[in-house]
Amino acid sequence: MNDISKARFEALAAYCRQPGALFVAEELRWLEAHDEAMLIVVIRDVADSDYAAMVLARDMIDRYRWVEMTAFFDTVDQALAAAPEVVERVFSDFDKQRTQGDEKRNPVDFFTPLVPKEKLNLDFATITALEGYSPAVELMKPMMRWYEDADGNFVEQFQTTGFDMRLWELYIFAMLVEAGYVLDRSVPIPDFQAHNAFGEICVEATTVNPTRDAQGQPVPTPPLDTEEQIRLFQQEYMPIRFAGPLTAKLAKKYWEKPNVQGHPLLLAIQDFHAPMSMVVSQLALPIYLYGMTWDWHHDANGQLVIVPQKVGVHRWGTKEVQSGFFNLPGAENVSAVIANATATISKFNRMGILGGFGSKRVRLVREGTAVSLDPNASEPMHFVNDVNAPEYSEAWMEGVDVFHNPRAKYPLDPAMLPGAAHHRLLESGQMDSRVPVWQQFASVTRIFVTGVDS
Repeated sequence: MNDISKARFEALAAYCRQPGALFVAEELRWLEAHDEAMLIVVIRDVADSDYAAMVLARDMIDRYRWVEMTAFFDTVDQALAAAPEVVERVFSDFDKQRTQGDEKRNPVDFFTPLVPKEKLNLDFATITALEGYSPAVELMKPMMRWYEDADGNFVEQFQTTGFDMRLWELYIFAMLVEAGYVLDRSVPIPDFQAHNAFGEICVEATTVNPTRDAQGQPVPTPPLDTEEQIRLFQQEYMPIRFAGPLTAKLAKKYWEKPNVQGHPLLLAIQDFHAPMSMVVSQLALPIYLYGMTWDWHHDANGQLVIVPQKVGVHRWGTKEVQSGFFNLPGAENVSAVIANATATISKFNRMGILGGFGSKRVRLVREGTAVSLDPNASEPMHFVNDVNAPEYSEAWMEGVDVFHNPRAKYPLDPAMLPGAAHHRLLESGQMDSRVPVWQQFASVTRIFVTGVDS
């Protein structure tokens, strides 16, 4: 048996936990045996403060499942000492021991092409061909064994016309599992119905996609060379872009579905309309959602003063949309809108590095902006991180912004998405933001492939 990191265990097997498991058992060490055919978790029973080792094995479709455990002991060392006998007993009759009886399909394979090479999405073809993205690819392979394809076309769309949308859904899946949710994939609508120890939520995912001309070519985004161009982009252009997919989802009235009724409904949106667009566009989302802008200045004492202003409409060229998504008829049935500007393929690549996946020659450097802890700061904090450094850490939930609907019929309890930044509009027009100590706005991850394995 060999120790593995918690990050690697989370990527391999976090998806088999049941709600409430962490309330009754504290995980202390994580190990593997027989080239990760089995994983071992040493736990402390919270009630009795004794220790045991749980053994997980890959089932017939390569998902880790509970198969056996040791007795409980007074110390961690005693539990570890008892584990090898259990591991070897299971491994001696492995196929029988790991069979769970509910493996009704083949293992999910995201990366074997289902279509001719010329039909593959360019981004899909890139990440599967380049060594620099191998941490992301190798992370997804075991992690997504648990992903149930309710629509029946997820893998094909991931490889072809829906790469961005499907990547966003994969991110939401990983985020929810990290938050302790078990997903019910028996129904395709909405995208996620999930429950944990605190309750149940429903999540429908959507994306802002490129606009194409009559020839099918992407329409260039507006220039962002001056402060005025950036202001117009954030206050006029992007609110219109966010309005399209959000109002389309509103029109579907998911709250009328029997499985949604009575539960918080969240719309999760990501901006993929242009390369790196989410780095600039995330500030436009609350403007559209609440129908507000927030100007600022420093007073004579150097204190930051925020001045909220209502917005009626957003205009760009010949297009015009009403501002204030949460004020639209029917929007009271949407509890919150969530977004994460950092949830791109780079997120998967960084999480892959943390889990020890992919080529050992890949080095990642992450640079971006994060929330400043100075209450009078008008600019975000800049950071540069070495993702391969031993002290680097990251979670799937990091970077999530939750914009709560002040008119929500079923308000979302912030405890349902721990570790996210939660934003509420006050009657004064000010924004009440409860933000983690480390909350990123946006980042760029640079990839280096060295000549040295380490």
